[in-house]
Amino acid sequence: MSVRYTCLLLSSIVLLASCGGRFGRKKGLVRDTSHYTKQEYIDRTLDSNTVNLFLQKDTAYADYIRDFYRQREFHYAWIGNDGQLTEQAGNFINMMKADADYGLHDSTIISKPLREMYDTLLIEGQQLRPGDKAIPSAELLLTAQFFAYGNKVWSGLTSDSAKSLEWFIPRKKINMESLLDSMVNKPASAFEEPVNRQYKLLRNQLKKFSDLEKLPWDSLKASRKLYKKEESDPLVASVKQRLHLLGDLAVADTSQLFTPALDSAIRNFQDRTGLKTDGTIQAPLLNALNVTPLQRIRQILINMERIRWVPAEPPAEYLLVNIPAFKLYVYNNNKLDWTCNVVVGKPGANTVIFSNEVKYVVFAPYWNVPPGILVNEVLPAMKRNTGYLARQNMEVVTGSGSPVNAGSLNWSKYSGGNFPYIIRQKPGGHNALGKVKFLFPNEYNIYLHDTPSKGLFGENKRTFSHGCIRVSEPQHLAEWLLRKDSTWTQKKITEAMNGSKEKFITLKERVPVYIGYFTAFVDSDGRLNFRDDVYGHDAKLAATLFGNK
Repeated sequence: MSVRYTCLLLSSIVLLASCGGRFGRKKGLVRDTSHYTKQEYIDRTLDSNTVNLFLQKDTAYADYIRDFYRQREFHYAWIGNDGQLTEQAGNFINMMKADADYGLHDSTIISKPLREMYDTLLIEGQQLRPGDKAIPSAELLLTAQFFAYGNKVWSGLTSDSAKSLEWFIPRKKINMESLLDSMVNKPASAFEEPVNRQYKLLRNQLKKFSDLEKLPWDSLKASRKLYKKEESDPLVASVKQRLHLLGDLAVADTSQLFTPALDSAIRNFQDRTGLKTDGTIQAPLLNALNVTPLQRIRQILINMERIRWVPAEPPAEYLLVNIPAFKLYVYNNNKLDWTCNVVVGKPGANTVIFSNEVKYVVFAPYWNVPPGILVNEVLPAMKRNTGYLARQNMEVVTGSGSPVNAGSLNWSKYSGGNFPYIIRQKPGGHNALGKVKFLFPNEYNIYLHDTPSKGLFGENKRTFSHGCIRVSEPQHLAEWLLRKDSTWTQKKITEAMNGSKEKFITLKERVPVYIGYFTAFVDSDGRLNFRDDVYGHDAKLAATLFGNK
């Protein structure tokens, strides 16, 4: 994919759709087909043999195209009886043109025959008239283009490709035939692209970075480790210029003085790029400022691809964990309700990208030691010192939960594969899961939970767990999940969390939870955020999308 690529087709067809003559619509001749029912299609019809001959050459979406015209009894969809493009055709063309304006310059979504046809019409100044032999070809090429465009822009990579990139959230389903029927039969204002709102927000950011890509982007270098308020240095002026270009510093300032306004701008940039928000100029800030516009464009495109896979209309109430942001976002009535920090799996023990529904809240939970920790940590510790379990408030039980006397076991003969029991940590303040956990049963054995290790929530890069997700505000989450159950007051929840016995609560209404991976996103304040590719998923997706370019 070439970011600088400008498709002649897209720049020309918008003119054809908006001006008189040249395959365009003259004022007063635009056909509004929004009122058509199945019996009120455009009068003009295609010959089925013409359709079949076309599909022999353009086979990518042959079945879809053939079914579309069969269902409408071969009536035209894009070109009226007067030989002019309908309003809906102009809308579709303008959508493609808008993508070019946003910076989505991808020639793969434009078929070569369609491009050649429009280029010929533009350059040679031809016009389509009611009896023009080019009309059937133009009609069919537009329909083929719709399927190609929709598949690329609204659907994205195949499900198998997504799974190979370790994405296990079920893909959204798109009925392309229904969408096409909707586009050609409704007013332009009534057609909604089947993409999540976040996709549109990211797309709006592309033009800004396409413009920045045309500017010099020299690497900013420091002569010392730290720069702060009231100091003067040539680097300070360069940082001001860079932050002004990126939109963090509202008013341009060429002076070398580190002003309070610069301090605020740096903090804003640090916050939206996941850095420590200290308002100083140090290496991490400069590294982030030195990321080129082209790199940011690709980062945005990578995340737009991921967002193509998620539901266009998320549920009104759900939880979202964004792994690279180390955040839990809680949504209610389609709006962000609150958010808090989380700790996710360290590289090599990645938190899996998937979705499910929260079913249980478990107060004062036991922690069953996972196989990996059992083999690598607990069993070796017991072989060194049999008092290890007692110090960790752990016990040995059978599969049914019956206690086993740890002192009676010959620990030297056990490895992970032949250990017949379960080791679990009892409820309490030092329990690895803290005082509450939130279960959404899944094959990955991942869940949300409290933790006694509160200090890690203050770190900027929070990849410390074995895969599960530690929540910095567990009681808040418990109260939110149980807020519709009047029996669970704040006092009762506090008592249950500090109890000595494990207590399972089944939610009356399950709550969807999405464990996602987004390194570029627009937050609730409208700010474009970037995060590091902590698991290398961006790099893998970049190779798929961009190859070696």
